[in-house]
Amino acid sequence: MTGRFEGRTAIVTGASRGIGLGIAQRVVDEGGKAVITARKEDELAEAIKELGEGNAVYSAGKADDPEHQEATLELAIKTFGSADFLVNNAGINPHAGNVIELGADAARKTMEVNTVAPLLWTQAAYRHWMKDHGGVVVNIASVAGLRPPPMIGWYGVTKRALIALTEQLGMELGPHIRVNAVAPAVVKTKFASLLYEGKEEEVSAAYPLKRLGVPEDIASVVAFLLSDESSWMTGQTLTIDGGVTLAGQL
Repeated sequence: MTGRFEGRTAIVTGASRGIGLGIAQRVVDEGGKAVITARKEDELAEAIKELGEGNAVYSAGKADDPEHQEATLELAIKTFGSADFLVNNAGINPHAGNVIELGADAARKTMEVNTVAPLLWTQAAYRHWMKDHGGVVVNIASVAGLRPPPMIGWYGVTKRALIALTEQLGMELGPHIRVNAVAPAVVKTKFASLLYEGKEEEVSAAYPLKRLGVPEDIASVVAFLLSDESSWMTGQTLTIDGGVTLAGQL
């Protein structure tokens, strides 16, 4: 790898597995350090073994807990000396079905984790490091935020809001802080299993590239957005979807 992240530290939320862990691995592979977060300490400890002792540390807690956010920023700076990158990957989708049937508590919780938490993480990163040193934020949105999806409509609403937040912060935080997002289609992770398990061949047939995504597909694009190679980009959302939205499908 290029070593383009040497001397830089990334905080990646929701990174005990799947897309988040793939992103943390890419940062480490390219010479950087990673602070990974998630709720379950045992899964985080296993993820650290994959990333390599000395390359990463973990911080266990709920993504929408402000005290956890503050503690994670402090851990990053204390351990590795900086908090250059923030990847807001943590997300939930407790409701599968039509939005008209969605309960208020589930609606509020999904918005808190998927949209409000990324704002609060960015505010914490700004206060602790980026205001004085600059930095890069990448939000993990979804193609569900680009047009109304079947079955996961409220998740899509929260991701559409995250895309709007990306644009707003991109406008506000330049020139020294860049904020971009990626919008993946179905990626083969435990989180997305409802959308493809037992029917992967049928689902992937709708994709021009005839396969579903894997975490490495997303990690490579996030690495580009974190790097100086994208230094003239902010407030943008890159679609990573195997071509499925070309035909208006999700």
